[in-house]
Amino acid sequence: MNDVLNQRRAGVLLHITSLPSQNLGQDAYYFVDFLKSIGVSVWQVLPLGITHEDGSPYQSLSAHAGNPHLISLPWLVKQGWLTEEELCEKCENSVFECDCLLNKAFTGFHMHASNTEKKDFTEFCNRQGYWLDDFALFMVLRQKFGQTSWNTWADEYKNRHSDTMNDVRFALKDAIHSVKFTQYVFFKQWIALKTYANENGVLLFGDIPIFVSYDSSDVWANRDVFKLNDCGEMSVVAGVPPDYFSQTGQRWGNPHYDWTYLHANEFNWWLARMATQSTLFDIVRIDHFRGLESAWEIPASEPTAIKGEWVLAVGDELLSAITAQFNHQVALVAEDLGIITPEVEALRKKFNLPGMKILQFAFSGETTNPYLPQYHEPNSVVYTGTHDNDTTVGWAQNLTDVERLYVCETLKLDEKNANITHAMMRCALDSVANLAILPMQDILELDSSNRMNTPGTTVGNWQWKFSWEQVSSEKCQHIAQWIGDAGRVH
Repeated sequence: MNDVLNQRRAGVLLHITSLPSQNLGQDAYYFVDFLKSIGVSVWQVLPLGITHEDGSPYQSLSAHAGNPHLISLPWLVKQGWLTEEELCEKCENSVFECDCLLNKAFTGFHMHASNTEKKDFTEFCNRQGYWLDDFALFMVLRQKFGQTSWNTWADEYKNRHSDTMNDVRFALKDAIHSVKFTQYVFFKQWIALKTYANENGVLLFGDIPIFVSYDSSDVWANRDVFKLNDCGEMSVVAGVPPDYFSQTGQRWGNPHYDWTYLHANEFNWWLARMATQSTLFDIVRIDHFRGLESAWEIPASEPTAIKGEWVLAVGDELLSAITAQFNHQVALVAEDLGIITPEVEALRKKFNLPGMKILQFAFSGETTNPYLPQYHEPNSVVYTGTHDNDTTVGWAQNLTDVERLYVCETLKLDEKNANITHAMMRCALDSVANLAILPMQDILELDSSNRMNTPGTTVGNWQWKFSWEQVSSEKCQHIAQWIGDAGRVH
């Protein structure tokens, strides 16, 4: 679909919240400079959406909207929409503080923005109206109902009665416009970062969760797209059966798609979703790609993912529609981990999508393990580990003696003096895979306490961030040398 992945490239996996400032401010630009300095041409991030209380970017309030808490507030001061005094006001609740400052910036925008800036905002609202109108309405209603899920709202709001919605649009028009302004700021900051990255030879690589959160503007405003009953409740939820990550599987709790409805409506909802992603990214990973061939449906009453069944999807038709509309605009990558059947593999290959190779999975002892380096192929993306894996230092520390011996033998290392983390990074970079991605934790050689996420758990995840003091010149020189030796510099 796109030729950017037909070249040998090196990338780094680091979410925006793992930057020292955890936002789209100066640290994000410094990180682009860092990537360029070591020969990296791809920056992979996690989904950018508004998270729920657990902080997971894979459970968002919108499939389109950016998280306002990623916005750089000093940027608003530079625009003249917020004052230094307002920015310096302290509050114990940083999330509340951010929301308050964004509201003040909206007031400042109306008072001080130029006519050109106001026109730009209006054009953004019109251009993004296909999702922004429903999202802004959803967010002000969620505020009205104490941040509770939409299915608990009063019926006229839950079911979007037209008279009630018109009343809300009139009564809360300022709040609605404030939500739209926040998205305007987010997109403006993101596009500026993307432009800077691209000008410096760095592509932005995003992640699109195949499923969306039940408590989201998407489900509230598009109930026909999902398998819901007449009351808007789920009878089945998404997840995966028991696997490497969890003995009881993973019960994600997302609604499943009504593929019959989507097919009959020419996949308009999905195409709209891809339109937003193609604006934000150069490359997009479809998380849980196998769900486009068939998905694990779990009865909503079940507490785990053990009891479920695979139900066919219409990924062939969907990917055909995406290819027809977005050919050459964005490159797609298939997250093909877990239980992958010949049918899933055939679907990926039909659309020539790169799959994923995870080196931490390669050392099961089976000579036919598909993650072993000798089974990699150019049309793939190789990782030491992903955001769901332990850091490579932590992984190596937890190997048994037998496992460690096998890793060292496979990678041709002296067991007594082996630096497994270095060897794994070099193995990834030396792979025939066109794209090799290293998590920032591995570059910094950090242990398990710096892990980003542990699947199947809901506490203590998504919180890791690095500091610039950890980025030593010695580590940079090593990585830059290895990237150069592997022929991945652009």
